[in-house]
Amino acid sequence: MHVPVMLAECLEYLAIRPDGIYLDATAGLGGHTGAIAERLKSGFVIANDRDAESLEQARRNTADWVDRIRFHHGSFSDLAAALKDAGVERVDGLLADLGVSRYQLLEPERGFSLMAEGPLDMRMDRSQPRTADDIVNLTSEKELADLIYQLGEERRSRRISRAIVRARPIHSTQRLSGVIEAAVPRTTKLHPATQTFMALRMAVNDEPAELDRLLEIAPDLVRSGGRIVILTFMSLEDRKVKQSFQALARAGRATILTKHVLKPTPEEVRRNPPSRSAKLRAVEMS
Repeated sequence: MHVPVMLAECLEYLAIRPDGIYLDATAGLGGHTGAIAERLKSGFVIANDRDAESLEQARRNTADWVDRIRFHHGSFSDLAAALKDAGVERVDGLLADLGVSRYQLLEPERGFSLMAEGPLDMRMDRSQPRTADDIVNLTSEKELADLIYQLGEERRSRRISRAIVRARPIHSTQRLSGVIEAAVPRTTKLHPATQTFMALRMAVNDEPAELDRLLEIAPDLVRSGGRIVILTFMSLEDRKVKQSFQALARAGRATILTKHVLKPTPEEVRRNPPSRSAKLRAVEMS
């Protein structure tokens, strides 16, 4: 069952109006989208996602509110087109949940999970050419170490990169996680391949650049008095969001609503463990 992260907090900071127009920039399986749509009457929500398969799941999961949802397949770079297709210039609220879709993690063939055997794919949009397999097998040892360190914040990146290069070719998730675990044995509950897998996913999907693009265009997509709410799951992403919101506030373009970053309650973490690393920040546009 899909459980949307920090749902109550997201809805509170979006300040949903029954006649409002909202943009869920990362619809995933439709958890947040459906909750927003349920609170609308004459308004609607644009459900965007770069993963066409997740978007189809979202359509099914939100069928009860189909008349209040406009679906759009695209990356953050395509959000202006999503609004144009829906016939609006600006929205009353924008939500982005930067976590990985549960569907992606639970489908072994997508290659996101280190716990299930599957190909080294990790593409959110399977129409794009480059996969994790390409990065693992074709990148130089130094470039691979830098990628794992910078995107995965993995301090043992050089040892991991050296082990990967020596073990090539590597074409499956289980083979890769095994190579990493042999190179840097487990010392905590966290699997030693976790941060490397995260780094590869971010690289395959160009997530840092996409987040930069979102932060660049979001203020122009939201009307005065409208709100931007972003959920992050990595300190790297949270820093970018924090700095972007601070810059908007300094420029007089927005008011920061979350003076301190919000985290899920202990109750939510117990009920939905994947939420444990979530952080929420919100601004209101001037």
